Amino acid sequence: MYEFEGTRTIWNREANGWRLPTEAEWEYAARGGRDGWRTVYAGQNLASPVAWYDQNADGRTHPVALKQENKLGLHDMSGNVSEWCWDWYRSGYYAESPEENPAGPDAGAGRVARGGNFGAGDWSLRVSSREFYAVGYDGGHIGFRLVRSGDLP
Repeated sequence: MYEFEGTRTIWNREANGWRLPTEAEWEYAARGGRDGWRTVYAGQNLASPVAWYDQNADGRTHPVALKQENKLGLHDMSGNVSEWCWDWYRSGYYAESPEENPAGPDAGAGRVARGGNFGAGDWSLRVSSREFYAVGYDGGHIGFRLVRSGDLP
């Protein structure tokens, strides 16, 4: 899935296998597919039923799947831990990106993280909310979710 050139990581888009989602893939999954575009959080318009955040998490992460799932059956897309995406962050990228399946800019200020986390306010849990961190950042409030490219068995 990934090739390495010195300190650079390159995504081989033709390869099959597990990888980080693009930011667009992450948002599609968090929204619950095509039918979920009207929800503020992953599967709901209220944060508490679907997310662990500063108002209910007691300052810590929680086991997965204790909150309601979204329309795709995915849990914890809002809150608990922010999730790394493949994309580099650039604030104006979506004004110039391809309309379908954008894969992010070639470079940026850091890698995108989505979903908000247990220590964040409900504003950062919104499916539309974007944040970024320097490559190598390893705070206790960030994690990842993998997707699979290619033909499934």
